[in-house]
Amino acid sequence: MSKIKIEKIEETSPIQLPDQLGFGKIFTDRMFSQNFNRESGWHNQLIGHKRNFELPPSCTVFHNGQMIFDGTKAYKAKDGKINLFRTKENIQRFNLSAKRMGMPEVDSALHFEAIKKLVDLEKKWVPNTAGSALYIRPVMIATEPTLEVRASDQYLHYIILSPVAPYFDSGFNPISVHVADKFVRSTPGGTGEAKTPGNYAGSIAATETALKKGYQQVLWLDALHREYIDEVGAMNIAFVERGQHIVTPELNGAILHGITRDSIKTLAPKLGYRFSEKKISIYEVIEKIKSEEITEIFGMGTGAVVAPIGKLFYKNQEIEINNGISGKVAKTIYNSLTAIQYGIEKDPFNWIYTI
Repeated sequence: MSKIKIEKIEETSPIQLPDQLGFGKIFTDRMFSQNFNRESGWHNQLIGHKRNFELPPSCTVFHNGQMIFDGTKAYKAKDGKINLFRTKENIQRFNLSAKRMGMPEVDSALHFEAIKKLVDLEKKWVPNTAGSALYIRPVMIATEPTLEVRASDQYLHYIILSPVAPYFDSGFNPISVHVADKFVRSTPGGTGEAKTPGNYAGSIAATETALKKGYQQVLWLDALHREYIDEVGAMNIAFVERGQHIVTPELNGAILHGITRDSIKTLAPKLGYRFSEKKISIYEVIEKIKSEEITEIFGMGTGAVVAPIGKLFYKNQEIEINNGISGKVAKTIYNSLTAIQYGIEKDPFNWIYTI
């Protein structure tokens, strides 16, 4: 018998989604939650009305930052069914983040059951418009009321849902990127591999600087040498050499284990592209763009799936990639991956779970 109690609620009816969904601005009626303490473990599993939390101001999450999250999506397939994409891998990453942040792991089977039940109950919120999906956001926060700097004895795990458009308003048009030469995002041995809000909070000042200069995202370099490429914004990054070889920074303890990155790594050879992982210097990248050996650059992540990059700004020089237009490889990868997600093409990798 399932541990999850389902509460009867008053639902929004009819659902009227705006033409411009944005990203993470609209939320469904329901949420999942469960609590943890050292004596009882995880308990009180509930799917009920989305609600606000009342927490004491001394709550651990506010003072030592013990908090993690993840993100995956549910897609409306062409037959009207709902597809979950590699959700179990996201759950595994959620637990890796928990372990790195000194937090208790969540039972993977129960986490998956909670997502399936929640999405099924809220399936009328899954949008139909091209490129849209129902974003699934699991979160865990430390809730013990103490100022002591240690692992909390109490936690809250919850899941909320949001109908979303692609992350960038520009759609598949290339984004512009400012290379950070003063700020760093993470370091090997740090928390870069974990999806913890502190990583993203630390990126905001640099991102605001980039936006003021007319660039949409920040390209992060390594913390030690300020030379080797880590990520772009909250995405993994890939470089296309001579239109056929996709190269991405190797995982080094500072780079997130991206599910989209791993999917493209698996998919690329099926589409006739080589895929390699290695340390990549910003100086090598600039030289290869200028010699036209690098023909495309794109970001890879759940929000945008694939985000072509049209220009880089680094140390007072702006460099255009592929004449500032989206490239063939990025388009091919995007079309093939989203065709699997939306059930347009058969899934050869067993990535899809259909509700």
